[in-house]
Amino acid sequence: MKKILISLSFILSATALVWAQDSMPPAQYFYADDIGTDLAASLSQRPFLGIGVISVGEDYNIHMIRRNEPAGAIVHPDGTELHYIVEGAGILTTGGIAVRPESGGAASIEGGYSQRVTVGDLVLIPRGTPHQYTAVEGVVGYLEVRFRTEEY
Repeated sequence: MKKILISLSFILSATALVWAQDSMPPAQYFYADDIGTDLAASLSQRPFLGIGVISVGEDYNIHMIRRNEPAGAIVHPDGTELHYIVEGAGILTTGGIAVRPESGGAASIEGGYSQRVTVGDLVLIPRGTPHQYTAVEGVVGYLEVRFRTEEY
């Protein structure tokens, strides 16, 4: 009898939690055709780097990126990035210090860690971490999610 009362109490508590929940809007859906069209338009303007904007929110950005050649180092002081590799392969260098040549031009990373990334790999790049694709094997495409974060 005690087990029945405990079970009944648990079920009623769980039911109350469901009933107390506020209604939430549905999830956002992004369709492949729309993502591909935006990325193709970007690549037609700049063939070495395509950026397909998927969604820009208050505290995040979602892009599909396609690189055909290496790029200079970048640092996002206000956001943590997630790169999920969906196409090709390349060398991603992270960490260290981003250094811009005195003569100008693209920055590079000194003292970073280089790692080959390929389809299925996932990389989390913390806020303020220098990063750059230093080599591209034909193409490297990735889903980029940047979360705007605050300093602790």
